[in-house]
Amino acid sequence: MSQLIKVQKEVRHTNVFIVDTHVVKPEKQGQYTSLMQRLRKYMKEKPETFKELKSWKVFAQMFGGTAGGYVQLWEYKNMADIEKSMTRMFKDKEFMEIKQEFDRLIEPTTHSWNVWNSVT
Repeated sequence: MSQLIKVQKEVRHTNVFIVDTHVVKPEKQGQYTSLMQRLRKYMKEKPETFKELKSWKVFAQMFGGTAGGYVQLWEYKNMADIEKSMTRMFKDKEFMEIKQEFDRLIEPTTHSWNVWNSVT
């Protein structure tokens, strides 16, 4: 079995993560925290909208790096689940209101959205 096929088979059994990094505008820090709490509450109220999402975590920059930095990790089973979930979320009116508010709170040039997979 070739190394590439072996690696591909291993990757299929690992989860994938959306890694969303951004910097919140200094004057918007409190609003951002409230918005993340609102999103967490909404996820609990509407689990069918987020049914493919395995976990969601938000991390704040504590030391070093860029002040005001945040990382959100969205965990899914595979890329197909990301697509299904995103399609549903982007059709959801309240989620889109939360997303629009998020876009107003961050420095747009710092926003990065990538998909990573676990290798161990």
